[in-house]
Amino acid sequence: MSVSSKCQTCPGPCATDEEAGFSVAPDYTRFSQKRDIFCRSQWDPAVHSAASDRFYESYRRPLPQWRNVDGYSQRDFAVRNAGWHVADIFAERLEPERREGFLDFLSAHREGSQTKFEGSDASATAREIKKVARLFGADLVGIARYDERWVYSHKYSAVDSDETPMDLEEDYSSVIVVCHEMDHDLLTTVPSALSGAATGVGYSKDVVTLLALAQYIRNLGYRATASMNDTASSIPYAIKAGLGEYGRHGLLIAPGLGPRLRIGKIFTDLPLAHDRPIRFGVKDFCAVCRRCSDACPPGAIAKGSPSDSVHNISNAEGLVKWTTDAEKCFDFWAKQVTDCSICIRVCPYNRDYPRWLNRIRFRLMGSVLRHVMLWLDNAFGGGKRRPPRRWWPNAT
Repeated sequence: MSVSSKCQTCPGPCATDEEAGFSVAPDYTRFSQKRDIFCRSQWDPAVHSAASDRFYESYRRPLPQWRNVDGYSQRDFAVRNAGWHVADIFAERLEPERREGFLDFLSAHREGSQTKFEGSDASATAREIKKVARLFGADLVGIARYDERWVYSHKYSAVDSDETPMDLEEDYSSVIVVCHEMDHDLLTTVPSALSGAATGVGYSKDVVTLLALAQYIRNLGYRATASMNDTASSIPYAIKAGLGEYGRHGLLIAPGLGPRLRIGKIFTDLPLAHDRPIRFGVKDFCAVCRRCSDACPPGAIAKGSPSDSVHNISNAEGLVKWTTDAEKCFDFWAKQVTDCSICIRVCPYNRDYPRWLNRIRFRLMGSVLRHVMLWLDNAFGGGKRRPPRRWWPNAT
């Protein structure tokens, strides 16, 4: 399905797949969450290992020291796990199979209003939603039309290690996508346990924003289901919501922030006008820049052109895109006892310049000057790793 028809809330036709840069085969089938690499690490012998067990355990009980290497001390693990604390509290507060935010949608809501608010048209309501989302902490927010293709066909149950029916209601009309910026200075220390705090803080902020925004919508008398990594693939919705483009490393690249962000989403029946995808030359730049694939220690990131080939069952089939080998990626994470964001650190779109300068940089990177901008980024040492100890204020 390539959405192009006029919907009830948009002033014109909704964005097509072509406008968003999607290439979806007619035989594309929805992805089951059981095939996600993190779920496979629980049930699949090809992925599960003693190293993966230690990886997960390190988030529950901080290691005093994993090895005598800068960035893996007790304080590094301590701040990483503290950054994850809010997200983990919500993930673990109910039955183990729920894992809210990662296996199942967030459910900590009060009962909403029985009377629907009818004060604004769809375009005005969309502007109001964005203002409220930013009030609740979102750095970026966009709105896309609900598209069943990106919703998982099944959920994963951690209790019996099997699929369960997807129970998301199918008559939602819109998906609100929010993004939170990951701390740039922490990401310069990748790979390290310290840098993992940037990921955890992003998810913890996601929880707060999504729950508050969903409750606001419920208070208006409409339905809202808050979701992080659960329920559906976030990046296709983010692209359709006009928040960025798809990069070689398989991440969303947004103007100003690059790939330095965490994504959350809310499914709702609140009448909202939908945003349109944006294009600022990411695909052409990534075609000549292989900084992420060259820097990836396990060689998990594609070096060639986008294609429909897949590495293993953790990749969605029927899409033409750059596809990362999730098995190689996760194996490196497990051995490092923390998540890896080397591809984010080295990405030329990830630079902590003033927003106005980044806007100029991004525009030039999407032009015929992309080779010059890549050379300049290399010349100025863009993406160089910073010793983790230098992040701490009393560094010696």
